[in-house]
Amino acid sequence: MSNLANQLVVAEREEVARAIRLLLATPLIGARTAPEAFDLVRRRREPVGKWFDYYCGWTLVVEPRLGYARLVKVRVATAPTRPARRHRTGRAPFDRRRYTLLCVVAAELMGVPVTTIGLLADRVVQAAAADPALPPFDTSSRTERMAFVDALRLLESFGAVEVVDGATESFVDSAAAKVLYRVDATLLMRLLAAPVGASQVAVPADEIPLRFPELPAALSRERRYGDADEPVSEVQRNLWLRHSVFRKLVEDPVVHRDELTTAELGYLSSPTGGQLLRRAADQAGFLVEERAEGVMLIDPDGLATDSRFPDDFGNAKVAALLLLDVVTSASGPVAVEQLRAEADALLSRFPKWAKGYRSEDGALRLVADALDVLGAFGLVRVDGGVVRARPAAARYAVTRTSTDDGEDEP
Repeated sequence: MSNLANQLVVAEREEVARAIRLLLATPLIGARTAPEAFDLVRRRREPVGKWFDYYCGWTLVVEPRLGYARLVKVRVATAPTRPARRHRTGRAPFDRRRYTLLCVVAAELMGVPVTTIGLLADRVVQAAAADPALPPFDTSSRTERMAFVDALRLLESFGAVEVVDGATESFVDSAAAKVLYRVDATLLMRLLAAPVGASQVAVPADEIPLRFPELPAALSRERRYGDADEPVSEVQRNLWLRHSVFRKLVEDPVVHRDELTTAELGYLSSPTGGQLLRRAADQAGFLVEERAEGVMLIDPDGLATDSRFPDDFGNAKVAALLLLDVVTSASGPVAVEQLRAEADALLSRFPKWAKGYRSEDGALRLVADALDVLGAFGLVRVDGGVVRARPAAARYAVTRTSTDDGEDEP
């Protein structure tokens, strides 16, 4: 093989690896919002799609003419560690009201290629009034209008709704605001990653609160692994083990072995599982860190994640790193109340920092938000008011080194 051919092969491998990691961080890439990333995925869609299908069982949909690439991730969410976030300062997560409005707004947008914010709000008012399971939508309330705008702006960020004239945010100040939208109904449909539609899960509205824990699994059931009421073949079982293990490896910051099922742990520890792990990591540009407690896939370029730790973006992440020192340096579990005292001390020591946590319960809220960050990164486990460090937390433990003159330095 000539030197030029070798260079082309290396360049293709690097591009495929980069496209895989970009899609892991941003499963929906639009030509308007990220033209370079979209062009890369478009050109390398065949090997990238094969990688996701083989290792994770996920489908990659690339629409060159419509201008988007969508990685359809399917996985049962067991904890709300990746919520939708408001496009405002602070990036607060969606609450229940915003999720409700998001679903209603998306449903009402399906039948209109062009609309205005006023007409859309009226349709949402009518839809909420017609469904006894939905609370009414009141456009005279500024709080309601703000939640409505947050849902719309999220759809804008996905490219499913495009502002032709005006500004969505203007609706917060006045229900008479004039904003014109163009709707991409095809992309709206692509936003749903669940293989089973919500309408196919026949659950009466009054039973939803009681049966909610089982609903995510029902929506995420994939028949390629066999129906729940039928025996699963050995081929389907092995396919499920491969996909379930690799979904965790590419989605979770760290996979602790005690969090895997016995079958998953056996698969990952087998010669076949280890060989596939190294091959998948090499093809995607990851480094593999294997320890007795767990496995991590590390991206040297930081492309595969949309959130980092440590990170000084946000008071909660700063507090999380500082409180993690307390947890990792303790000889055993740490009470949440002890961390609250530490947060109180931080707020007193830095009076100009974390102004959003200066209320009476500010220290407790800061601890709760910091623990959410640490839990999302697999660094701690909170149980009954007690915080325990996970093995991966040792990576951030404060250590001391001895200098030549014998003095200890942190």
